[in-house]
Amino acid sequence: MTGLGYTLPAVLAVAAVGALELALLRTGVFRRPAYWLSMLIVLGFQVPVDGWLTKLSSPIVSYDKHQTTGLRFPFDIPVEDFLFGFAMVTAVLLLWERRRARR
Repeated sequence: MTGLGYTLPAVLAVAAVGALELALLRTGVFRRPAYWLSMLIVLGFQVPVDGWLTKLSSPIVSYDKHQTTGLRFPFDIPVEDFLFGFAMVTAVLLLWERRRARR
């Protein structure tokens, strides 16, 4: 099935992290401007680096076009990369906040 190899895990990662926050951890990070600012900072670094790594004209990292949606924006970055990046950074921040709250 087209798109399931990389897209489905990316979407599931975002859903899992969202569910982790909303149902279990409840740190409130999604309501904090500092969280969203940190996500903008991450994007500010992710876009040029990921764009350089995945540019179609000379990719360092290539993706099987049958395993993604085929949507690439900007600079030929597969949109799934943003989903995984969001899930990874958010999971780390959630666990950090949870640990901080327990101290």
